[in-house]
Amino acid sequence: QELTTVRVQDPRVQNEGSWNSYVDYKIFLHTNSKAFTAKTSCVRRRYREFVWLRRQLQKNAGLVPVPELPGKSAFFVGSTDEFIEKRRQGLQQFLEK
Repeated sequence: QELTTVRVQDPRVQNEGSWNSYVDYKIFLHTNSKAFTAKTSCVRRRYREFVWLRRQLQKNAGLVPVPELPGKSAFFVGSTDEFIEKRRQGLQQFLEK
């Protein structure tokens, strides 16, 4: 049975304290699928790259619904850590779907 596991982990704030700071996440993939040459891979991606991926999927999805991304809120109520964790969970769910 083929299995693919994807994990969104280790959020890091880049350029902290700067007006152009952002958070990126480690995306870890493990699979035994013959469709993949590499059985494990790991990259860091930021939210806007997920937005790009979703747009590409929508262009090619036809009638298949593309999962939603977690919201992008400049006025999140709560701590920054809480927002980052909620977004990480949302990105994890997006990739799983």
